[in-house]
Amino acid sequence: MPQGHHLHLDVPETALPVFETALSQLGGGYVTGGTDADGNVPVDVYLAEKPDRGKLNALIATAAAAAGVAEPAVQSQPLPDVDWLQQSYESIPPIRAGRFYVYGRHHAARDRPSGAIAFRIEAAQAFGTGHHESTQGCLLALDDLAKRGIRVRRGLDVGAGTGVLAFAMVRLWRCSAVAADNDPIAVRVCRQNARENGVADRVTSVVSEGYAHRRVRAGAPYDLVTANILAEPLIAMAGRLDAHLAPGGYAVLAGLLTRQARRVFRRHRAQGLVLDRRIELGDWTTLILRKPKHQARRHG
Repeated sequence: MPQGHHLHLDVPETALPVFETALSQLGGGYVTGGTDADGNVPVDVYLAEKPDRGKLNALIATAAAAAGVAEPAVQSQPLPDVDWLQQSYESIPPIRAGRFYVYGRHHAARDRPSGAIAFRIEAAQAFGTGHHESTQGCLLALDDLAKRGIRVRRGLDVGAGTGVLAFAMVRLWRCSAVAADNDPIAVRVCRQNARENGVADRVTSVVSEGYAHRRVRAGAPYDLVTANILAEPLIAMAGRLDAHLAPGGYAVLAGLLTRQARRVFRRHRAQGLVLDRRIELGDWTTLILRKPKHQARRHG
């Protein structure tokens, strides 16, 4: 059995939301303390096993660049051999976002609200358990699109993590969906979650850098694309999003701070996408974009 692991770093208070999103992609749980005299906030991350150093370094570097701060030093050490992770799960409440109810194995399924679309998602090893504002914003956006009668036959979730957004698509529209993530562990978790939530026959999970995997390309154009990642990757992949989105299709973009939303939207507007709606939760914004029906499909 893998041994638990503890990470500690001190992050400037202004950059904390960006680092929280980045570190959430490691899974596990994290605790923040009070701001010190230098304006830094202590962050402690508790993981089920030692993280891949390359992935950790990349997440820290991306977060620091997005926040415009120096990369903080990271202290890393194993945890005592106790079931600390299960203890922390028991303190995590279920999440309600629109019609969706996301809970863990420590919650009884019978406690879910009447009429809710429920998913059991464990808070381990992959991003997207529903507890972060960006994931909640995406779930609210999908619920809103479904209530408005938007038709979806094929969906794509880029940076799928646990797969909860792809699952939400197939439950709302009874469509097929591709869940793509560049982390093999996340893909494994997504496949397991798909089986446990009864959607494995309609969700295809693949290891992919953005839109690169042949299965992602083969499924295009998509009626709906979700991407709950960070602002910089969203900006970099705007052209590829447009190339994979069907005319009249919708895109739900998240993982961006409200102050970053305008820049992310401008890049996608340059591709011809228009703003349909924005959802703000705390410091985070979710963008719902639409591709006009008359716009021809681009290649890229």
